[in-house]
Amino acid sequence: MQSTTIRRAVAHDAQRLTSLIRQSSAYQGRYASIVSGYRVTAEYIAQHRVFVAVDASDQILGFYALVLEPPELDLAFVADEAQGLGIGRHLIGHMAVQAREAGAASMRVVTHPPAEKFYLRMGAKRVGTVAPSPPKVAWERPDLQLTIPTAKRES
Repeated sequence: MQSTTIRRAVAHDAQRLTSLIRQSSAYQGRYASIVSGYRVTAEYIAQHRVFVAVDASDQILGFYALVLEPPELDLAFVADEAQGLGIGRHLIGHMAVQAREAGAASMRVVTHPPAEKFYLRMGAKRVGTVAPSPPKVAWERPDLQLTIPTAKRES
């Protein structure tokens, strides 16, 4: 994996995060409606725990947004060109540390159907499905629970 840093998102990242979402090949075709018109705003970044994975030139490779009340992974995206490089795994590991430090024992993840396998590989378990909510979401979505591992103790 290339040199990647995870940092807290700042207001000027909002447009780049919006572009990353809207350009995601995972949300083309039948899934395009869910991101159509979606915007990550500076206010959203200020009100949530949003973290970005960036390369040495500060190009955003992916990001996630963590909500703690109740604990849920609200958004998680990896840029198409960064798929398969371990960025998603790195972001989820970082999210788990943030959640654990905030006192969460598990996180809800309502995911895009094609992303379910990724979260299952990360240790999530399917606990149900979320019904469609047309017109934006015309399909069921996997409802997952990701247990946050406890911190490893050093001997």
